[in-house]
Amino acid sequence: MKGDAAPAGEGAGPEVLALAKVIARLRSQVVDLEGVAATTAVVERAKGVLMARSGVSADTAHEMLLGRAGAGGRTLLEECWLTLGHIPANPPPATAAAPPATGTAAPPAAPSAGPGEEPAAPAPGSGHRLVGSRAGTAALLPPTARLADGLAAAHGGDDVAELLRTVLGTGAGVDAVMIYALAPAGNLELIGHAGIDDVLAEQWRHIPPLAGVAAHEAVTGRRALWLEDPAQDARHYLLIGHATDRWHSRAWIPVPADGPPDKVIGFLRTRSGPFPSDIRALLRRAARLCAGPLGGPEPPHDAEAEPVDVDVASAQRMLDALAGPAILLTPLRSETGEVEDYRIDAAAPESVDIAGRRGKELVGRRILETYPTVVGTALWEGYLETLTTGTAYEGEPFTYEEVVAGVPQQSVYSVRASRLGDRLVVSWIRHDTSEREARRLADMQRLGNLGWAGWNLATDTVTWSDQVYAIFDRDPCHGPMALEELPRRVVPEDLPKLGTALRQLLSRGEPVDQPFRITTVDGVRHLRIVAEAQTDADGTPVEVHGFFQDLSAQRGVELALRESERAVLLERGMLQAERALAASLQDTLLPIPEQSLQLAGLCIDVAYVPADRGVNVGGDWYSAIELPDGSALFVVGDVAGHGLAAVGTMAQLRFTTKGMTITGSPLPDVLRRLNTLLLHTATDPSATATATMVMGRYQPWDRRLTWVRAGHLPPLLIRGDQASFLEQPRGNLLGATSDASYGHAVLDLMPGDRLLFYTDGLVEEPGEDIGVGLDRLAASTLRLLRAGHGATLARTLAALCPGNRDDICVLDVLVPDDP
Repeated sequence: MKGDAAPAGEGAGPEVLALAKVIARLRSQVVDLEGVAATTAVVERAKGVLMARSGVSADTAHEMLLGRAGAGGRTLLEECWLTLGHIPANPPPATAAAPPATGTAAPPAAPSAGPGEEPAAPAPGSGHRLVGSRAGTAALLPPTARLADGLAAAHGGDDVAELLRTVLGTGAGVDAVMIYALAPAGNLELIGHAGIDDVLAEQWRHIPPLAGVAAHEAVTGRRALWLEDPAQDARHYLLIGHATDRWHSRAWIPVPADGPPDKVIGFLRTRSGPFPSDIRALLRRAARLCAGPLGGPEPPHDAEAEPVDVDVASAQRMLDALAGPAILLTPLRSETGEVEDYRIDAAAPESVDIAGRRGKELVGRRILETYPTVVGTALWEGYLETLTTGTAYEGEPFTYEEVVAGVPQQSVYSVRASRLGDRLVVSWIRHDTSEREARRLADMQRLGNLGWAGWNLATDTVTWSDQVYAIFDRDPCHGPMALEELPRRVVPEDLPKLGTALRQLLSRGEPVDQPFRITTVDGVRHLRIVAEAQTDADGTPVEVHGFFQDLSAQRGVELALRESERAVLLERGMLQAERALAASLQDTLLPIPEQSLQLAGLCIDVAYVPADRGVNVGGDWYSAIELPDGSALFVVGDVAGHGLAAVGTMAQLRFTTKGMTITGSPLPDVLRRLNTLLLHTATDPSATATATMVMGRYQPWDRRLTWVRAGHLPPLLIRGDQASFLEQPRGNLLGATSDASYGHAVLDLMPGDRLLFYTDGLVEEPGEDIGVGLDRLAASTLRLLRAGHGATLARTLAALCPGNRDDICVLDVLVPDDP
């Protein structure tokens, strides 16, 4: 029904409105008559049972029912139901009882014992006894009836435990009973026991909220746990009562309650083996019967009482804690009291309607304005009935249609409504999935290279998404594959772990997340299964759902990364070994003096700082020697590159320079021959070594310095309070070209002059003009000299470059003052 009829009152004449009111009144009267008829039938049946049991007249039976109800503080209808259920809350008067009939057959109204329910003696320990005809037939009543008899007069948990052990001891094999209550803090407190000594009871009286306690898991999980293999169960649970050699099987069953259960009963048996199905059913019924005595008396329910008002703010806080969709509806009534509409006053966060409105977006909306097609439907009538009678409404799934953005959309819902004060709490389940959501799910599976699967173990049916067929390279025409078939496709090496995981999933319902490999026509694929099981009340898995994921691409990347990492580690080791060798050669070939040198009347200080990054040794070098004629030679060079090749070139240049200058070769000739040497000693013509170099020859007799350069930065002269860079003669980079030419320059030094030779690591910064670095060097040198760092100028300048990216070599030449 689309609800396209006009609302009540629009277009209807007075006759129609009057007829509608008459029909509503008659409908209410019919409901009342049906209730009276049902009540009368219950009373008549109860009277007949008393007449058959006690041999009294109908009037006497009616008086007996009224007397028992008054004595027990119950209504007549409640007393009738107790009588029909064979649960006498108080012994009948002795004057109304028939003579004892010990050994006679049970009356026709008494049910026979069911499977596993052998007769037992009346329950002791409470002072309760059967009189009249019931006393003669007590031994023939089923255990549940005897439990009901005893529980009516039981006081406290110990009475209940003793009654359970006595009645269930023979047929169900129950040897001990322990009853626990769940405290607000989550711990378990023993409130009743039978069949165990006081020492053991005191030892297990308080159980903290630990993991692996079967009683705690049963009451919080709201399901019965059957522990039937002590050795196996001891691996998963802390067995209450110890003594696995005494209690060979245990059952922990929560006691039903209106809300979450807070009591759990433990049935301990000395016999081994599983609990038969009829015994399981008997123990569950026994736990249900204990709900009243263990939960306290139920407050009397007055169906005619005025509904209490509900605080909307409190209701909203309650709904905020819900995981599913739910709303609070307030009826909007006309002047005559009839419900015209409902307003949404509170909504759970997960409440979503067909238009996509969620949570608080629904609050304040009216039902007929927002969902106009529900008027006149069974859902609308269900709301009215629940609001009037207080009976919860739970409708059949129905299709709801609404036009959203001009496009008709349909969804299938199941709705449940309950009265809360003078309002309604409505929850629903949406059964359909829109095409857009299905497309999103398919895209997610495709992008994640995974697909979902479900196995119904009860019906032995399997469901796969399309992506699973692609993952397993299986033709959809062959249908999905059962879990038992999966090991046939698995690589043999992965079978043990996968088999163990599947056995845990199917037998114990434990979730699995297990990688494995399968073989396909395209080769081996790396897969992953993630699945969990849904169990029945006994903890037996009945349904499995999860997903498969193809991890082949990811696995390939992992292997490639692993190989790359292995290669990087190998290369790193080789580079570190090369660095160690190069550093050793450099230390041997280029010793750095620990104190100043005295050459040709000059004071010479040297500083060398290797780069702090990388694993290779650089090619910066220096030389300071005295020549045979008494003059001094100063050289600073920088070989391009790092590592063993740079160290080898450095050694070649250093020793060749010494040899040629000692034999008296002019300095420009030395540079030309070094350039030729680099050009003709390269093993690979495309990778000729290059180097920069500055070289000076000092004559102490006239304090004259002759110097040359090959692509190197100019020396810095400090004279008095001035710092200036020397004018540079021509000179190309060594090893760059065969037609390089080199000139020389002459400088007369004065006492107190200071001359700095250095490599580019002292002044260069990435992205900075070289002139800025040279100006910074001149300023720093003057500042250090004024601060009294003349004796350590070279080392101090080198230390001003933290985080240096290149090697630094500094040669400080000082002309002493005349005596």
